Amino acid sequence: MSKRTYLTLYFQSEGARPTEVTDRLTGLGFKPLHGQRDYLYEWDASATVQDTIWFADKVHETLRGCGVTFSLETNGD
Repeated sequence: MSKRTYLTLYFQSEGARPTEVTDRLTGLGFKPLHGQRDYLYEWDASATVQDTIWFADKVHETLRGCGVTFSLETNGD
């Protein structure tokens, strides 16, 4: 089983447009989804817990100033 990080966003009307946020996130390697979660990032087999924490910091930096709240969930081996 490979690791997957799911991202759920909550937008505010005074924040960045969803298209702008999507452009930023796809630049990090996320893929937009339909359903309960909004985006997916798939890891290679060698990813560690430290890698996922570092990546969470990158997501935080990328979304700074966008006026969104986010939730990350990583599943896998």
